Amino acid sequence: MAAPSPSPVDLRAAVHRMGLSVENAVREAVAALETGDGDRARAIVEADAAIDRTEQEIELACVRALTARPAGPASGQVHAEAGVRLVAAVLKTATDLERAADHAAGIAKSALRIGGGPRIRPVADIPRMAELAARTLSDATAAFAAQDVQAARLAAQRDDAVDALYDQIFRELITYMLDDRTAVRQATHLLFVASHLERIGDYATNVAEWTVFVATGERVELNA
Repeated sequence: MAAPSPSPVDLRAAVHRMGLSVENAVREAVAALETGDGDRARAIVEADAAIDRTEQEIELACVRALTARPAGPASGQVHAEAGVRLVAAVLKTATDLERAADHAAGIAKSALRIGGGPRIRPVADIPRMAELAARTLSDATAAFAAQDVQAARLAAQRDDAVDALYDQIFRELITYMLDDRTAVRQATHLLFVASHLERIGDYATNVAEWTVFVATGERVELNA
């Protein structure tokens, strides 16, 4: 027996659940970096495969939604222009979340490469940046699930603060590398971490933009 066609609510809820998984991965990866906990970092790297599978499951659900025979308005099946727009946005959003998860895994890999031992001072700014990026991602996926355009726009605005912290951390780490050759290796890995977080903020903004698209049919650039 064929699986039933997912409803719009099902698709939006799937995106929200995936977003929560990615948000958790970001937080755990940075916590592993802070504590030097290799086991915690390896767990995030290994968990990335599960998020990849979630993306594939969402893709299959979208295919079922598009190929299902249209039914009456009360059936809850995805059909007509608005439904197709939602499916397209869900596909794009799932891809953005999967890429954000890849960056979380990248942070965990950097944590493993840095290992234990003392951290140079700019690492204190990394958790601040991670918190902003994680909150942006969380709020954007919640807005997508609720189809709340205002909340989506507010979430995207937070990415400006993520970008500002990236610029600050970048300058600090370059200064450390110029002043202390022994700090070059760790500072380089922390630059990678900051870059991963900056990209996660960008993907969160993409999710917010897809929310606007579903609700209005317009493709907009938030924080361009």
